[in-house]
Amino acid sequence: MRLDDALDLIAEIPDFPEPGILFRDLTPVFGDAAAFASVIDALGEAVGDGVDRLAAVEARGFVLAAAVGYARGLGVALVRKPGKLPAVAGRVDYALEYGTATLELPVGSVEPGQRVAIVDDVLATGGTVAATAKLVESAGAAVSGVAVVLELAALGARSRLGGMPVEALRTL
Repeated sequence: MRLDDALDLIAEIPDFPEPGILFRDLTPVFGDAAAFASVIDALGEAVGDGVDRLAAVEARGFVLAAAVGYARGLGVALVRKPGKLPAVAGRVDYALEYGTATLELPVGSVEPGQRVAIVDDVLATGGTVAATAKLVESAGAAVSGVAVVLELAALGARSRLGGMPVEALRTL
């Protein structure tokens, strides 16, 4: 399946999770084997070379990064919401488009000196990616870049990411 056709499967859900938000849902992409394969192949290319590990943000990022990690032979650090980990290496509070949130990094999931690419579904305001980058850097690793399926350019995330390289499969 062509990548553009796969990305056309992304559903738009108005007023979720609250009024005024237009949620982009990748569930139809995950449910279509050919579309999913096309997206994973493209994300694998977007991650680039010289990467030691992927960092994935709960929950859709887990699905994407696990598949990319398998395809590229890379391990995945699972960045979690609070209260899910028995041992936490770092914790960051951050702002979302529609509220605030917290992310935590498991102990030992990222090693000092590693080059880590962040993989997620949607880049909106950049808060989630910036928080993940802080966690990766606090563990002594370097963020090599960000690979996302969809970027909502009007929300200005790139300006909040300090020049971090971002590869988006589709930009709206």
